[in-house]
Amino acid sequence: MERLVVSRTLRSSESLCRLLRYLASWALEHPGEHPKEYQIATEAFGRPEDFDPRVDSTIRVQAGRLRQKLAEYYADEGIDDPIVVDLPKGSYGLEFHPAGHQQARGQSVDSPPGNGEELEAPPGPTTAQPAGSISIPAFTVSTALVAALALLIGLAISHRDGRRVQANSDKPVPAALEQFWRPFFSGRQDPIVVYSNALFVGRPETGLRYYKPAKDAGDHVFDQYTGIGEVMAVHDLDQLFGMFGDQIVVKRGQLFTLDDAQNNNLIFIGSPSENLTLRIIPGTKEFVFHRLTSGPRKGDLAILNEQPRPGEQTLFLASPSNGPMTHDYAVIALMRGLNPAHWVLILAGTTTYGTQGAAEYVCREQFVRDLLLRLSVAPTGELEPFEALLRVNIAHGVPLDEKLIAVRERPSS
Repeated sequence: MERLVVSRTLRSSESLCRLLRYLASWALEHPGEHPKEYQIATEAFGRPEDFDPRVDSTIRVQAGRLRQKLAEYYADEGIDDPIVVDLPKGSYGLEFHPAGHQQARGQSVDSPPGNGEELEAPPGPTTAQPAGSISIPAFTVSTALVAALALLIGLAISHRDGRRVQANSDKPVPAALEQFWRPFFSGRQDPIVVYSNALFVGRPETGLRYYKPAKDAGDHVFDQYTGIGEVMAVHDLDQLFGMFGDQIVVKRGQLFTLDDAQNNNLIFIGSPSENLTLRIIPGTKEFVFHRLTSGPRKGDLAILNEQPRPGEQTLFLASPSNGPMTHDYAVIALMRGLNPAHWVLILAGTTTYGTQGAAEYVCREQFVRDLLLRLSVAPTGELEPFEALLRVNIAHGVPLDEKLIAVRERPSS
């Protein structure tokens, strides 16, 4: 299963990987039973209890896509895999077969066996086998395989549960951090951390610059770069979730899909100039990233305070690029996702250092405690959506401290 979900064919679709894992777990826990469409929708994808498969074809569409991707995988990457994972048409029951049981090489895995017979060699002297070998019925192989998969999944679950128990028993999680991060532990799936990897042109040894479609059409584009601050932010978040006994799924922005936005809690690392996904989903409204088009800082990225209060600045800029970096500004924003059942957290500076500072801020007890004092809490105990602006002081390329400049609460809808 892990080979499938990390394959080139499937790894870019979090929703299909989620469906595949769910169906695999179901096959192990409920042998001989197939899950219902309603169960998949509510348990695997977090759909509400009033989900009606008669009017919402999401699960059928996803199952069809998964069936197609499995066929693609076994026709290419998985052509030599010893085990074939199959989702027969008209069913949500995942099946596991030794290679060759269900198909001749090159045929679609969608085609069910013609007569349902097991792959057991017929008895008699014409059956050729290696010396010392025995013939094992396919159902025995499948049973052993399911048992092995059950053991592996059980070990993984027990390891993760043990990690949680150990984390919670060694040292209590600070109450401020638990309250702030509670929305991201409430989902069935681990939250996805989407880090920025902007598009560049040029050469690493002679200089890279941002890709401009109107100017750079036809040029070779690099999308494998991200900032130091984004790397440190992922590290801080991984450490934080480890303290809770949980984990994160890390995905670069270029591989992010709208399926992810519909089905997961999300944490975005980096501004819209670097994390391009933030340009296609609802973003900040109070503190907005804006690239200057005139003046001495033309071309620089700034944070625009849309509704400044008395004594507040309208524009916030990092240190000029022609001198040492001494400060930056960053935004922390918590909001409902495209699917209101999920949450989105944005951690973004005008430079990579500001982004690192924002991540450090929400991972440190003393900073989060100060932030909570300025936020409202719903009757359910959840935080209300908000946007906060930080000043990040920097020395020798390292954020030293972060100061909360302004906070805005925003409607939940």
